[in-house]
Amino acid sequence: MSNIPARMTAIAIRAPGGPEVLVPEERPVPQPGEGEVLVKVAAAGVNRPDVMQRMGLYPPPKGASDIPGLELAGEVVALGSGVGRWKLGDQVTALVAGGGYAQYCAVPEVQALPIPHGLSLVEAAAIPETFFTVYPNIFERGGLKAGETFLVHGGTSGIGTVAIMLGKAFGARVFATAGSPQKCDACRKLGAELAINYKTEDFVAAVKQATNGAGVNVILDIVGGDYIDRNYDAAAVEGRIIQIAFQASPKATVDFRRMLGKRLHHTGSTLRPRPVADKGKIAQALEAKVWPLVAAGQVKPVIDSTFPLAQASDAHARMDSSAHIGKIVLTL
Repeated sequence: MSNIPARMTAIAIRAPGGPEVLVPEERPVPQPGEGEVLVKVAAAGVNRPDVMQRMGLYPPPKGASDIPGLELAGEVVALGSGVGRWKLGDQVTALVAGGGYAQYCAVPEVQALPIPHGLSLVEAAAIPETFFTVYPNIFERGGLKAGETFLVHGGTSGIGTVAIMLGKAFGARVFATAGSPQKCDACRKLGAELAINYKTEDFVAAVKQATNGAGVNVILDIVGGDYIDRNYDAAAVEGRIIQIAFQASPKATVDFRRMLGKRLHHTGSTLRPRPVADKGKIAQALEAKVWPLVAAGQVKPVIDSTFPLAQASDAHARMDSSAHIGKIVLTL
């Protein structure tokens, strides 16, 4: 580790609050532990959980770095004991439990993946958090199959863009909700057969019309609140509703008779607190099933904008504005 500096620049959260609380500061460079690699970060993705952490609403899990950032791409520059797959100089993209907004980050080796053929480091940094979230939720928990109908809420979010592309790539009929005509156009370009402007249309009525009254088989929801009851209304018999976030409220009043009448499954998960072994299994599934689609250009992360690391506060202001379509990435 001779050519690795002792200190690095990282983004700290000065106090809970708005984007302005994100400030560059000097930190010690982390040492890779057993089964970890040290990555010199070239780019780091910005995600909604980072915003929640910045606001003081989503503390990092026990043992994780307090530096925000859940995904990155870069070069392996040091190996912890027991690392078998990676060698110095390898370029990887990786999911982390924190620490991405920095010049260096320690990464569990099983949460690192090779950069898919044809992707830049910026594009690669925009993959892990959303792909690790979307793939197991829609295909493993939700059991989405070719020919089924799939409704994605927040179609132009980082999660939404990936969900639309993966749903389409695996043969589902994809519907999406978004908040402007421009965002609805973006959803259609990504492969949504129907894009519903939730500000001017009722998504329940729209999906029922598109399915001849049957409703949709799978719904991926990042909103919560009153969407929960409306999802039950929009779902088909034996429908699966997957909850992965609550941008509205985590509490709702729901008519649960629909759950019984339609035999609905309402499930959900969160990624960050899951054990490294779980994340390693998701990584293996992605490499086997999704990486070939990325390499073939069938699925590609949508990049909204990039900001230098020191301007993390501007990147967060962009996310807070909800004007973005796709991913926001910090570059080093």
